Formats: sequence, structure tokens, C-alpha cells
Amino acid sequence: MKISRIRSQILVMPQQDPLADTPEDTSAARPIVIVRLDTDDGIEGIGVTFYGGAITASLKRAVDDLGALTVGEDPLRIEAIVAKLRTAAGGSGPAGMFTLALSAIDIALWDIRGKALNQPLWKLLGGARQRVPTYASGALRRNLSLDEVVAAAGRLKDKGFREMKTQLALPGDTSPAKEVERMRRVREAIGPDIKLMCDINQRWRVEQAIDIGKRVEDAGVGLFWLEDVTTHDDYAGLARVNAALATPICGGELVYGIVPFRHMIEARSVDYVMIDLIRVGGITQWMKVAGMAEAFNLPVVSHVVPEIHAHLVTAVPNGLTVEYMGWMLRLFEGTAALENSELVLSDRPGLGLAFREDAINRFKVAS
Repeated sequence: MKISRIRSQILVMPQQDPLADTPEDTSAARPIVIVRLDTDDGIEGIGVTFYGGAITASLKRAVDDLGALTVGEDPLRIEAIVAKLRTAAGGSGPAGMFTLALSAIDIALWDIRGKALNQPLWKLLGGARQRVPTYASGALRRNLSLDEVVAAAGRLKDKGFREMKTQLALPGDTSPAKEVERMRRVREAIGPDIKLMCDINQRWRVEQAIDIGKRVEDAGVGLFWLEDVTTHDDYAGLARVNAALATPICGGELVYGIVPFRHMIEARSVDYVMIDLIRVGGITQWMKVAGMAEAFNLPVVSHVVPEIHAHLVTAVPNGLTVEYMGWMLRLFEGTAALENSELVLSDRPGLGLAFREDAINRFKVAS
């Protein structure tokens, strides 16, 4: 079996909130690149990448250029292909555009492997279990008013979510008191038993994170984790926050490649290692970081793309929970079933997914 062709396309997906129907910005959209790798015996592997923003066209070109180098290769030799692409890209890696492009190809290669071996990805990668907890994300954003976010949290609870994430570092005229009050009100709306996470998106300085984090603790909110509390690569600063707070610290979504994760973990910066499939370099590299985290007795969690991440988090013994963001759900057929705040994987081979052609036709960008 050999790779015979690569095809890619740009889509612009709206960033809607299908979970609580409270979008932060109804005009917001995310450009993505979808990829199809064909083999000479009729297997198609699919992948996706994004974070290109205004240079998404350049990201598509990088995917096409790297993908062309895979033609004629054996798709089951994934490490060999990754090494070839890394060498061919020269000094353009290991992070940035090269890694974003590599990820899409790597995902498609694993999809081919699963289909060729007639195994679902979650089982091919280890099969620790077939269902995994998931948390509602993207519905409780900081630009919503206090009343809006409280109402949306109640809707998520009514839908059966037992885990959900909100945001602090509020816009405009904020204060530690306002930040704490928001968390207190959300906790009141959902009750004491639901796991509540909070994302700061790198907006606090270290001393702010410690100050407000302690105030939230003193208010009895009981956060499951605080996420990205300060600049993502300030590993020493993150470690200071982690040492000062009882609340677990989560981070890693902005980390590219496997080596920086080693630095982050060795610095004891986080309690939960969040791995982004696209920024880390695809499924191959995601699994290496998960194994590294396991060696340090740390759980791993995912960032966006639950359609694929559900396979990865279920595959590994230290997989904790999957971020459930619904903005790309309309792109795929065959996504994992959502049951009682858990994602249940099927036995369909590979990713178990197919692109919805109606979504592609609706959201595609003319080339």
C-alpha cells in the first residue's frame, strides 16, 4: 500500500455555541484546513488543522507541500514519514507552521492505519477504555454578562453535563471582587457536585493569579482546575502559582512539540497536562507527551477537537477528561455519542469519522 494523492481545502466554520445557545460573538468564525490522503488500494485518511488565522492560505500551502512528499510512501510507516517531513522542512520547525501542517498529515496517516487494520483508533493506540468523561466548554465565556453566564451554566446542568468550564480575567472594569462573585454565582447555579473548571487564557500576571486564586478558594467555589493562569511558557511562574494554591493548575494547550512539555513537567508547573493535538504535532507526538506525563504521575486532558481527542484520551491510562467544544461537530459524521456527560467511542475503524459534504459545500472558501 502506498500513498497516491493528497487533497486539501480551506473552510471557515462559525464559532457557534450549540451547548447552551449563548454565543459570545455571533459573527466569530474559525478558518480551518481539511486534508484527505488517498492510497493506491482505495483507503482515504482524513485530517484537519487550524490556528492559521489570516495566514490560513499559507498553512494550506504548507500542508500541500509536505503532503506531496508523502506520495509513494507506505502510510503504515508513520515515524519514517514524520522524520522525512521534518528533515525536508529544514529549520522551519519544530514549532509554528511546520508543526500545524504536519499534524494534519499525521492524523490522516493514523486514520489510514486504523482502516487498513480494521481497528478503531482508540483501540489501536492502547484501548484503556471505550468511554471517557467530557466537560462542556465554550459556553460560559468572559464576555457574557453575569446573568447570561449563570443562565447558560444552568442550561448545561439541565442537559446532563457533570463537568463544565468557564472563564475569568473579565473584560472592562473588573476587580478581584467581581471575579470572585462571578465564580460564586456560577457555582450556586450548578450546585456543589458538578466539576467546574476556569480558564484564564494567559491574562493574569503571576501575583494576580495567586491573589485571585486564593480569594476564589476562600469563597468555597471548589474549582476542579485553573487553566493557563499566566504566560504559557513561563514555567517558573506557573510553578509559583501551583505551589501557592490548593486548586490544581492545568496548562499546555499552547505548547508546541514534545520537548517543551518536558520542561513544563520538570518545573512542576501543572497538575493536569493539557495537550493540543494540532500544536503538539499530531497523534504520534500526542501519545509521546501522554506517556511522559504518566511517568510523572500526571493526568492528561485535551484541548478542542473532541471528535478526535476522544480516541486519544480513552486510549491512555492517565487520560482524565475531554474538552467538548461543539463548533466543529457539524463537519463530521460518526462522532462519539454523548451519554451522561461521557463520550462513547464506536468500533468503526480509524477515526470513525467522515467529512460531511454538505458542511464542506457550505463553509468552503473558493480557491
